[in-house]
Amino acid sequence: MGTNKDKNEMIPSYLAKAACLVKTPRNFSLVLCCLSILSCFYTTTSVASEFVKFEATKSYKSKKIVLRGELFKPKGQGPFPAVVLMHGCGGLQSAVRMALSSYAELLVENGFAVLNLDSFGPRRNSGGQVCASFNKLREAREYRTADAFDAMQYLKAQNFVDSENIFLMGQSNGGSVAINAANSNNKNTKFRAVVAFYPWCGAFGSRNVDLGSPLMVLGGAKDDWVPPQFCSEVVSNGEKLEVTIYPNAPHSFDVNVLQQRYLGKLIGYDRHAAVDSRLRMLAFFNENMSASVKNNKMRLAQN
Repeated sequence: MGTNKDKNEMIPSYLAKAACLVKTPRNFSLVLCCLSILSCFYTTTSVASEFVKFEATKSYKSKKIVLRGELFKPKGQGPFPAVVLMHGCGGLQSAVRMALSSYAELLVENGFAVLNLDSFGPRRNSGGQVCASFNKLREAREYRTADAFDAMQYLKAQNFVDSENIFLMGQSNGGSVAINAANSNNKNTKFRAVVAFYPWCGAFGSRNVDLGSPLMVLGGAKDDWVPPQFCSEVVSNGEKLEVTIYPNAPHSFDVNVLQQRYLGKLIGYDRHAAVDSRLRMLAFFNENMSASVKNNKMRLAQN
């Protein structure tokens, strides 16, 4: 593992623009300035995308659901490894959409196709209504786990996707879904590797699990919504489990909002956690790529 200085040198320029949030602003106008700059780097993207639809296998309130997603792909024919991105309990609200778009840009620049999946819009559950209800959160974890595997099947059907290298990343409620997916008993259909940002660790169901996919959990020690400590106590007898807890980070530490209380819980941006977690996520996906892809990259590097 390199030093923080080494990591900072690896950060793309659009991530480095977040540096203004490290300093404590003397007045609110400086805060607005920083947010304006961050808004630019989150929303300005040179990566082409298209909106896609596909049917969900799990009905909702006895109705068929057509899922929506924004699909990003690198230039060329592929096949490319791919990542499914899953939002939190607030749905694809503006700040979350911007954060996930920045993940898509980072991943595409590193050779991944990306599907940013909208689970709540088609079910009319957007706007944060799921966040305030334990029953809706539990229900969402169930149908969204099915959504994650539906997204995988959709990507497998695309000729530019490497079907052996499909990954999953989720935030908050989407992170709990990511744990479900990694902990799935379906050994014939599994993600190559999974990353869960500030999930509810109770999704493991036990301190001893048999993970079907390698899993990385990234949480904040100041998260009083879904404290990450239980994740550190979980042991996997199957695929590997890695847990990183950032000492100064609250919930939603990678989303461009000032730290504040939402439903009584602390949420908001923490620069160190946001930047470091992106690099860890990318390294984790590359580390768990299939041997054939790793060998091909090695041959290209040698040439």
